[in-house]
Amino acid sequence: MTYPRNAVRRAHRALVRARAGRRVVAAVAPKSHISPLAPPGGFPDLPDVQGVRLSTGAAGVKYRNRADVMLAVLPPGTVMAGVTTRSATRSAPVRDCEAKLALPMPCKKGAAIIVNSGNSNAFTGAQGDASVAAITQGVATVTAVPATCVFSSSTGVIGERLAHDRIVAVLGQLTADLAPSAFHGAARAIMTTDTFPKGAGARVTLGGEAVSIAGIAKGSGMIAPDMATMLVYIFTDARIDPALLRDTLRALTEKTFNAITVDSDTSTSDTLLIAATGQAGPHIAPDTPEAAAFTAALSDVMRELAHLVVRDGEGATKFLEVQVTGAASAPDARAAALAIANSPLVKTAIAGEDPNWGRVVMAVGKSGAQADRDKLSIWFGPHIVAQNGWVSPEYREDIGADYMKKTDLTLRVDLGLGDAAFTAWTCDLTHDYIRINADYRS
Repeated sequence: MTYPRNAVRRAHRALVRARAGRRVVAAVAPKSHISPLAPPGGFPDLPDVQGVRLSTGAAGVKYRNRADVMLAVLPPGTVMAGVTTRSATRSAPVRDCEAKLALPMPCKKGAAIIVNSGNSNAFTGAQGDASVAAITQGVATVTAVPATCVFSSSTGVIGERLAHDRIVAVLGQLTADLAPSAFHGAARAIMTTDTFPKGAGARVTLGGEAVSIAGIAKGSGMIAPDMATMLVYIFTDARIDPALLRDTLRALTEKTFNAITVDSDTSTSDTLLIAATGQAGPHIAPDTPEAAAFTAALSDVMRELAHLVVRDGEGATKFLEVQVTGAASAPDARAAALAIANSPLVKTAIAGEDPNWGRVVMAVGKSGAQADRDKLSIWFGPHIVAQNGWVSPEYREDIGADYMKKTDLTLRVDLGLGDAAFTAWTCDLTHDYIRINADYRS
């Protein structure tokens, strides 16, 4: 039977409206598929961080049959610092965190972090602010931590009212279940489209005393510098000046979380918080060997977490490091590296294992960075591909094609104009990225 065209159109519109109106609160947990780029050893054994207690619970914000809320409670004297997205449409929890991070530190009566997955509480108007207030006050009530030192985050669907009463209802149980070193469960509770929990840690000796750093992260899509659809929580028992902790975190963010991209989209919910409990090690002051050692260890943890986010990029099958050297200025190096890393043409070429170096030339050209055709050189891993404005006489297509079969790839561009450099990390762009995001709300 042949149906009239108008009837087909009406049926299609009805189906679209029905799908748009679906409730998502009863969604199932994210798929069990694990990214092929996930660490083979699974979640790492993170060091104990003195003074940190964590717990998780199932509030049913969106997902059934899984933990979707994480609570961390920190001791009196904890110093908090953070970096958040600069998106003009950032969420109510982000704005609340920004206001609290601007208050004097340390948190004399303790601090807490409460996180939910499944709903970002973004673009929810005054109701979003009310939800944040209800949740943070609820945490304050059950933990005796002042509400001004309770930091909240939400991640998930944008534009839907957060059922904060579900979160408030499990706060008592979360408080009762608090335990040291429960990082694995916390990392799982904050996942959305992530396929594996992400954690990294380090121990560093300062003045003969051991200091621990442990961090967890979530992020898979909507990942781009400034920062990503990313939540990151780092805990350390170091004793450190509030200003030094803040400045160190901001500087390291530029070289780690602001140097990764999956799809060039920046989230409304990006939040990176670090809590220093002050329970171990000597006092860390600026311009000291202890400060240098602590910064190096923290940098390693942040870089590893940033890489894990890229390795869990939605649909990713390849991990790509983009190195730009020889730029005329630091902004030029950054612009060129991110133009390459964000290019859909470069990323789809990587997915197809196609050594199409012309797409790299295109990305550099559009980046706005100063470039000279006759000084530009390109490498795929150790293999020089182009130099002096033309394909290298040493290069053969089969060399590039063979290199592209690797899972971890390095692409280097030297602009030949100066000494500035920048490294970015990204992944390929595959059919699965489209599938995951097309089905996200349905």
